[in-house]
Amino acid sequence: MTTITAIIPSARRPGRFDVVADGADLTTLSIEAIERLRLTVGAELDDRGTDALLREGEIVRVYDRALAMLAARGRAGAELRRLLLGKKEQAALVDAAIERLRSAGLLDDAEFARQFARSKALGAGMPRRRLRQELGRRGVAAELTDDAIDEVFADEQIDEDALIEAAAQKKLRTLATLDPATRRRRLYAYLARRGYDADDIARVVRELVGHDGVD
Repeated sequence: MTTITAIIPSARRPGRFDVVADGADLTTLSIEAIERLRLTVGAELDDRGTDALLREGEIVRVYDRALAMLAARGRAGAELRRLLLGKKEQAALVDAAIERLRSAGLLDDAEFARQFARSKALGAGMPRRRLRQELGRRGVAAELTDDAIDEVFADEQIDEDALIEAAAQKKLRTLATLDPATRRRRLYAYLARRGYDADDIARVVRELVGHDGVD
C-alpha cells in the first residue's frame, strides 16, 4: 500500500498540486481531480489506485499542454489532437484531455470557425471558398464551416464581390508599370492564390483591366 503524505501547491506548475506519497512526489493534479478522487493526506492506495492516480496526472499534464497551445492560438479539436500526437503524446491521454477541454467550454469548433471566418474575411478579405479550404485543413466539420461562414457574412454584411474588387484594385496599383498582358496574367494569378472563384476572377480582371485602359 502507498500512503499519501502531503498535497501541496506545485512550485513548478502554478494552479496545480503535487501529491506526495510515502515522502516522494507521486504526481501533479488539478484541484478538480483531487476533489473528484477524494484524495486526502493519510489516504492509502493499492496498486490499482496508484496506477489510476498516475494516469490522472498524465491526463492533467496533457490537458495543460493543450491549454497552452490554445492560449497561443485558437484551434479546432482535430488540429489540436494532431499536434499533440505529433509531440508523441499517447492517443488515449490526448482524447481524454480534449474531451475535458470541450466539457469546460475551452474547445469549441463552432466558435473557433466563427472567429476564424470573421478575422480572415474582415482582416484579409478572404472569400468563402478560401475560408472553407482553410477551416477544412484545420479539421472543422463541413457543416460547422458553412454555418460559421454564412453567419459571419450575414452579420458583418460582407459583399464578396466587393472583396475581390478591392483586392484586385490594390494589386493593380503595384502592376501599373507592366505591359497589359503581364498585368492581366499577374493579377489573375494573385487573385487565384487568394482563393477566389475562377469565374469571379475572370470577370474582375476583364472589368478592371478594361477600365485601366488595356482592353
